[in-house]
Amino acid sequence: MTNAPQYQPGQQPAAVPADYPGKTLGLVGLILAIVVPLVGLILSIVAQNQSKAAGYPNQLAKIGVIIGAILVVLGIIGGILYFAAFASLMSASTGY
Repeated sequence: MTNAPQYQPGQQPAAVPADYPGKTLGLVGLILAIVVPLVGLILSIVAQNQSKAAGYPNQLAKIGVIIGAILVVLGIIGGILYFAAFASLMSASTGY
């Protein structure tokens, strides 16, 4: 005797359950966090909130939030340093 489900003729087997909410968005957020950090950070936060509301852990979204936040902060620091160096060079240059 087997425990396999018994199907009636013409009956379709049960559908495979879908992925938990936010899984795909978490992956997209992680990838975008590396390429476009601010967009990836936002998408990862949204994915993490969707998964948390459904009661599922979303490790990809958590990693996307961490990487996105770090790269956004580094981008801001780099922009400030670039602007400071550019302003320093412009003030030090002599006019003709």
